[in-house]
Formats: sequence, C-alpha cells, structure tokens
Amino acid sequence: MHQDILKTRRKRDQFAEDLRFLKTWAASPLRTGAVSPSSKELAQRMALEVDPRQPGMILELGPGTGVITRALVERGFDPSRIALVEYNPEFCGHLRSEFPGAHIINGDAYAIRDHLRHLDHPQLAGVVTGLPLFTKPLAQRLRLINACFEALTPGMPIVQFSYALVPPVPEGHGDYVIDVSKWVWRNLPPARVWTYRKPRA
Repeated sequence: MHQDILKTRRKRDQFAEDLRFLKTWAASPLRTGAVSPSSKELAQRMALEVDPRQPGMILELGPGTGVITRALVERGFDPSRIALVEYNPEFCGHLRSEFPGAHIINGDAYAIRDHLRHLDHPQLAGVVTGLPLFTKPLAQRLRLINACFEALTPGMPIVQFSYALVPPVPEGHGDYVIDVSKWVWRNLPPARVWTYRKPRA
C-alpha cells in the first residue's frame, strides 16, 4: 500500500512538472527550447559526465524544472555544491523548493561571468547546460563556451545535450575536444550528449 501511494505521488508530481514546463514553453518557445522536459534517461546520461569525487561546484545553466539537477543529486552531488542559473522566475521558485541548499540565480545564463563573480569565482567540477544553443548565433555560443572554459581547469567538462546530428558548438573554434554519446531514444525528441573538454597539459 505504501509503495502504491509513493508511485501515485510521483506520477502526480511528474504531471505537475510537465504541465509547468509546457505552459512556459507555450509562452516562449524559443527561450525554453525543448518541447518537453528532458527525460530521466537523458538527465542520467548527462550526469555521468561529471564526477562528484572532483572538488568544486557544478554550474548548471538553464535547469528548467530540475530534471537534470535531480540526476546530479542522485549522482552524488550535494545540492550545496550545485549552482543553478535560470531565467524563468517561476522555475526558480520551483527549484528552491525542490533543492534546498542549492545556489539559485534568476538571470541570463549567457551572462556567465557576472554569475561566477556573484558566486565569488568558485572552483568548478563541471558545467552542465540544458540551454537551447541552436537558437543563438554561433558567435554567442562560442562566447558562452569560452567563458565556461575560463572558469574550468583543463580536463573538467562542459556537458550539453542537443537533438541535432552536429555539435551545438563545432570543432575548430578553440583548443577543446568533443565526445558524443549514443542516441538517448527514451527522450522526446531523441537526443545526444556532447561533452567538451580542454586537454590537460
């Protein structure tokens, strides 16, 4: 009986989360980017790319309703080690209630240098992003990834998903290497995870 109650509660919470996401997407589809929240499988695949044994915080850009954030916590990151930069104030309120102790910034994820200054330039174990990068010009995407690399020690990852066949920030624009996952079919639409790293010296 207790398990049935928990399953019903999880389904109800998931429905509320999906509805919150869809309302926001309908109001601003280009800013929200995806047509549905990331699946648990995609979120878990992204979380595998960051290592909780590494010192420092995880910076998550565009967490939305927190599906990837939850996977990071399950991966072993305490919420106090996670900084979330989210533009939508309603999502920010939801994130505060879901992840007490996390550092939540309501603002533009592309102003990453300002947010890192606000956090007193913490050591980072990685950057995880759910931003719809393909809605931005390549020059803006390059500025974002370069700002992330400025804050990361060599070898630490920038993790991004996309639905496209090509990387959201292509090779040949900096001293970084790209790894790509297999397709995560249990996501709508199917997606892949792109991981960027600057080689260790």
